[in-house]
Amino acid sequence: MSSPSKTHIVLIPSYNPGVKVYESVRTARQVWNPVWVIIDGSSDGSEITLHDMAKSDSGLRVIHLSRNKGKGAAVLHGLHIASAEGFTHVLTMDSDGQHPADLIPQFMDESMKNPDAMILGKPIFDASAPNIRVQGRKISNWWANLETLGGGIGDSLFGFRIYPIEPLRKVMRFNPWMRHFDFDPEAAVRLSWRGVRVVNLPAPVRYFSIEEGGVSHFRYLRDNILLTWMYTRLFVGFVLRLPMLLMRRLSQV
Repeated sequence: MSSPSKTHIVLIPSYNPGVKVYESVRTARQVWNPVWVIIDGSSDGSEITLHDMAKSDSGLRVIHLSRNKGKGAAVLHGLHIASAEGFTHVLTMDSDGQHPADLIPQFMDESMKNPDAMILGKPIFDASAPNIRVQGRKISNWWANLETLGGGIGDSLFGFRIYPIEPLRKVMRFNPWMRHFDFDPEAAVRLSWRGVRVVNLPAPVRYFSIEEGGVSHFRYLRDNILLTWMYTRLFVGFVLRLPMLLMRRLSQV
């Protein structure tokens, strides 16, 4: 795609992603312009190649954070720049090749038809998906929909999605959390609380083995403790907002 969008960008936070990042970025650029990569303190050499790629591609922009701050912090950094430059929506996707970059135009088209909504990818798993990850996310999805009073969040953890920039910036502005692995589920819940509609679209996801170049920074104990703490504090917020959520739900009947 040669003509750059003035409203929608692709934002790819990247931390030591392995070789799959180059394919992900190239595929994204083939179907969308502009594409931004936020290098989140990478030290695996990928940052050098990505900068070289950007030198010969005006539709690719690489923003380098000197130290690793976490996925949510990297996305927020990109949101601030995108907002200042007049963009209204951002599609986030992982850099490790798991997300279907070829579906970017379909998601962007849906966002343009529903500019007030967040477009959430709902993953379609194949045999490569670890069962513990597939089953574990069911718990996260249950909590997300409880705490939004059935807000319709198809998948709380899948990071291939489109956010309206300003509502997300407002959510994160006075919230010290959402800077690491807790970013995606908390963003979906808090945006739902703000009345941002949910549109779910199916999207295949692929887990690559180490031999295939796959890299995972997921740590089962650490990240599940983080999610448990996140849903605990969100539950407190849910209880405080319950009258408002009930009134909103009744008005939709």
